[in-house]
Amino acid sequence: MKHVVSVSLGSARRDHQTTAVILDQAVEIVRRGTDGDMERARQWIASLDGKVDVIGLGGIDRYLVVKSQRYEIRDAQKLAQAARHTPVVDGSGLKAVWEPHVIQQLVEMGLINPHQKVLLVSAMDRFGMAEAFYTMGFPTIAGDFEEFARKLLPDLIKMPFSMLYPTGSEQDHTVSNNAYGKYFNEADIIAGDFHFIRRYLPDQLQGKVIVTNTTTKDDRLLLEERHLQTLVTTTPFLDGRSFGTNVMEAALVAISGVRPEDNGWADVVMNAGLQWHVSRFEGAKGNASH
Repeated sequence: MKHVVSVSLGSARRDHQTTAVILDQAVEIVRRGTDGDMERARQWIASLDGKVDVIGLGGIDRYLVVKSQRYEIRDAQKLAQAARHTPVVDGSGLKAVWEPHVIQQLVEMGLINPHQKVLLVSAMDRFGMAEAFYTMGFPTIAGDFEEFARKLLPDLIKMPFSMLYPTGSEQDHTVSNNAYGKYFNEADIIAGDFHFIRRYLPDQLQGKVIVTNTTTKDDRLLLEERHLQTLVTTTPFLDGRSFGTNVMEAALVAISGVRPEDNGWADVVMNAGLQWHVSRFEGAKGNASH
């Protein structure tokens, strides 16, 4: 059995362990949160080096992308370099290949349509998804804009990651009366990283679709209480939750031996039998269908 561990800067409350079968092989998947402690994450990665098949970086992107330009976040680079032997992945290879395919499938099945307004909370984090929405003609607003990103990213990637993204206990908090409420309210589809979405989540989500991943049972209850219509998670639903792209990418690398930068990575992803998941909610206490 292959063994992958996601070391996350997120809350330890979201930790989970399960076994999945991918490409007819069993993979033990472990998620360990460090509550935003960068040094503890680095130490854990170093201690896992050579002892597991692949390590995932959770709660942090190693790279942010604006079109063809890739920017490496300094804190993520330090974490990845703590492992000298075991491959370290951040999920960006899965985001680039799999998530555009999911958007295309949602359109073909009539679950979303290009007339709907999209709020993509971070295009740099979800560059494949962003390209898919734009290419298919969805009116899309991104939480980060290309011109803005190109000017500021060279400096932003040097900043502590906690200033760019909610880590630790901040992932469990929602900012009320925030300045971004109108963008959420005007959108028919809210897409991207769930921690960004949750942080600025409006009280009412009637008629809206959220396209994301890394959702737990508590997250789903929160969305149901706020009357969300449809939740789409781009990664498989395992033991009542969807895991992050870094976890699923780690599993694919462990099984195939192919890394995201290698030729043949797209074939590995598309032939892996991954399944995205749809839940429809009916009212605050209704039933969800899959």
